[in-house]
Amino acid sequence: MIVKIYSLYAVIHLTSSLTVDIPLQSYEFARGGTGTIPCNFKPQKADNPSIIISWTANPDNPADSEIDILRYYHFSSTTDNVDVSDEYTNRASLQVDIVKGWANLMLSSLTSKDSRVYQCDVKIPKDTQGKQSDITTVVVLVAPSKPICAVQGKAEFYQNISLTCRSEEGMPAPTYTWQRYDVSNNPRQNPPMATDVNGVLSLYNISTETSGYYICTSANKISNASCILTLAVMPRNLRLHEHWSLDNWRLCSFSPPPDDHYLLLLPPEKVKV
Repeated sequence: MIVKIYSLYAVIHLTSSLTVDIPLQSYEFARGGTGTIPCNFKPQKADNPSIIISWTANPDNPADSEIDILRYYHFSSTTDNVDVSDEYTNRASLQVDIVKGWANLMLSSLTSKDSRVYQCDVKIPKDTQGKQSDITTVVVLVAPSKPICAVQGKAEFYQNISLTCRSEEGMPAPTYTWQRYDVSNNPRQNPPMATDVNGVLSLYNISTETSGYYICTSANKISNASCILTLAVMPRNLRLHEHWSLDNWRLCSFSPPPDDHYLLLLPPEKVKV
């Protein structure tokens, strides 16, 4: 019986103590935009003469001190005051309502450096039990930068080449897709045996049928960007051989390497040896 009474007392005591809560474990915001991180708190008593609310962030190096963002002071005898650290001046602000119990942090002009763990801490004299703080992770998303398209290899008959596509920026990491169009700008399937893996489109045994326009799209959950590559597959370099001439005409042969030979009868002005 004594154990049951003690357990009941512990539950009542815990639920009547201060509780601080950030609803989600993580928040995602776009780079350059504004993000709001909510923080809800419920004091033991509705009326408190003083409340201090702090927002901090974890440093890049765990051995360093936590990063101070702002501190809010609420005293019944004076006007409320917000102290924003120099590093966050003109970027950090607080949406606060003591009666309703929330103190939301607003960050503007977000950059990738703002991706870190944040903590909301509420201190109330004589209300030191329960949960006084909570944490969350902020991830700043970055739209893919315009990708760079390039050809690796020689765009000549019977060669194997790769079309590459890569964005310098993007968070989360972009995914890449290639779309092929013919010379009349009609969508076409990728050539047989082609592989499209992580922005690299590999083409095998290419020919004039492989020629056309190739568009690579780099995309993530924020946005997408594209680059266009024009592929013109040409005959391989020809080797011209002169055999004999008669009345200003020459009998020549040319061979695409390595060993296919063709005979050709040309006037002198057409022959460049």
